[in-house]
Amino acid sequence: MAVITGPIFGQEDGSEKFLAVCSTTQVADFTREIGGDRWQVNCVLAPGQDPHTYEIKPGDSRLVAEADVCIQNGWHLEGHDWMLNLAKDANKPLVTCVTGVKPLDFDEDGTIVEDPHAWLSPINAAIYVRNITEGLKKVDPEHAAEYDARSDYYVTQLRSLHAWIQKEVNKVPRAKRVLISHHDAFQYFATTYGFKSAAPAGWSTGDEIGAGITPQRRAEVVASIRSYKVKAIFVETSVNPQVVRQIARDAGVTVAGALYADSMGPEGSVAEKYFGMMRENVIKIVSGLK
Repeated sequence: MAVITGPIFGQEDGSEKFLAVCSTTQVADFTREIGGDRWQVNCVLAPGQDPHTYEIKPGDSRLVAEADVCIQNGWHLEGHDWMLNLAKDANKPLVTCVTGVKPLDFDEDGTIVEDPHAWLSPINAAIYVRNITEGLKKVDPEHAAEYDARSDYYVTQLRSLHAWIQKEVNKVPRAKRVLISHHDAFQYFATTYGFKSAAPAGWSTGDEIGAGITPQRRAEVVASIRSYKVKAIFVETSVNPQVVRQIARDAGVTVAGALYADSMGPEGSVAEKYFGMMRENVIKIVSGLK
């Protein structure tokens, strides 16, 4: 995460850029696509960081203080509403991307809340893009038509991605469409494409997934995985792979692949942008389950 100080230049006419500060990597990617060269887009989270457990730093407040608009996912993906609080403290406008999305339920430590992982369905990603577009237009109404055109083009690409995913998942027999991952981030994907999605009991996002998981919770996770009677499970790229492989071995299953969920891939990777991330996930899911 970088802190911006002073005017930001870089448009073809040499004029100052607007600054959007985004909470997550996927939100930042959408914003860059719509804003084009009129916007500098900075992301609070680096690739691989977990929005659920992130704790704000002094540099985050300094960055938001320079922003023309802040953009978050919403539905508490940003744990303890850290992006909402940053924007509120700085008196900055805030775009919430899930506005208008039909929510699914999510069990967060025993409490049922709205599942915030809506972008993992391209249909919902289109809603994110429209919300971001409206937010940028409010700051820069002079170039509203330009943002609308980029938004329309991007949504068309999302429709093509949706069609491609439908074609790919049809390679997996319906009886095998069971997607087990460590904190059930893939409900929207599963609902859109005819999968059953679940997380093993006792397994969730957070530091306990690493080497610090207790023997009791480990046994609970193993028993839960066995109860689904699957041959393979998936895990997110941000989770300790060694621990996951050990748990999978104890449960008698394989780890079919590491999926991108709360964060996209690092710069230069195939998953550094939303389309690459989704294609990479689908390839791993299909090859692991068919």
